Amino acid sequence: MPAFQTGHVGLNVTDLDKSAAFYQRVFGFEISRRSQEDGKEFAFLAQDGTLTLTLWRQSEGRFATARPGLHHLSFQVESLREVRRAEAELRELGATIHHGGIVPHGEGATSGGVFFEDPDGIRLEIYAPDGAGDRPAPTGSAPTCGFF
Repeated sequence: MPAFQTGHVGLNVTDLDKSAAFYQRVFGFEISRRSQEDGKEFAFLAQDGTLTLTLWRQSEGRFATARPGLHHLSFQVESLREVRRAEAELRELGATIHHGGIVPHGEGATSGGVFFEDPDGIRLEIYAPDGAGDRPAPTGSAPTCGFF
């Protein structure tokens, strides 16, 4: 079997301008390609020239967590300092933040991050592999990324 790795992730959004601005501000992504052609609106978001996320205006309403599909999308950064920077941006934007802020991935874990929603309610996570162990886990018996 060949070795697989994630190429990029595509998300359906309701408002391309709003979502593109959100992902640019919180993640620092750059728009590498964009179409505003009626019925074919999309934005390709890159980091350091590498395509990371694509946004497609092909939906209405809010993300439905009770339906099959994406559970959450997680991004790793090098340090908790970077997670704190993202959390500050999220708070300034008024984004929905789960668990009150930065928390570990589970009881006794040193990795952890901030769990939140984008403008369409898509659940996201930005985490660091170390540095969050001085905080209590929101649910002792389940992984924090379960959004329980």
